[in-house]
Amino acid sequence: MIGRLRGNILEKSPPLVLIEVYGIGYEVHMPMTCFYELPEINSEATILTQYVGREDSKLLFGFNKKQERTLFRELIKVNGIGPKLAIAILSSMSAQQFIAAIKNEKFTSLIKLPGIGKKTAARLVVEMKDRFNKKYNNLFEVNMASSTIEYEIQKTEIEAVEALIALGYKPQEASWMISKVIKPNTDCETLIRNALLASI
Repeated sequence: MIGRLRGNILEKSPPLVLIEVYGIGYEVHMPMTCFYELPEINSEATILTQYVGREDSKLLFGFNKKQERTLFRELIKVNGIGPKLAIAILSSMSAQQFIAAIKNEKFTSLIKLPGIGKKTAARLVVEMKDRFNKKYNNLFEVNMASSTIEYEIQKTEIEAVEALIALGYKPQEASWMISKVIKPNTDCETLIRNALLASI
């Protein structure tokens, strides 16, 4: 089982990164929240990995932090959530934002995630909330006061991303633009303006 790769980044083509380890190039699928934290091409990087082998595909998924990989592993255990949908979820919000949404039962935020409807959102909360509390309490511990702030930031971020998509930007590009300028106490309009200015 391949659990970690450390090597030279040869190519970056969202969501794929090609990393060379001792002369072997590994194609790794990464969430956008992880992908845009990678160093530049021809730089060394360390990626935590999860291999998923199915009858029709054998893929390697990569993450920057243990928390992100553990969350991915738990997501694909949920009925109806495959690895590609799990990556899409983690591309739309950070691991901490997702955990806060689950623990606070923020169904509205979950439904806005790609490929997630009301039934799937309810299933995620039911199956994952108890699992976080019992099995991964320390790894996924969310302070209730800070999680409220985190949720407000997340809500503004989602609205800003949707606005950029409406302007013609691709979802992954819009998410990356907003993630670069998001700050607490910033309203949606200011956030959109800052993202557009930063992209010039």
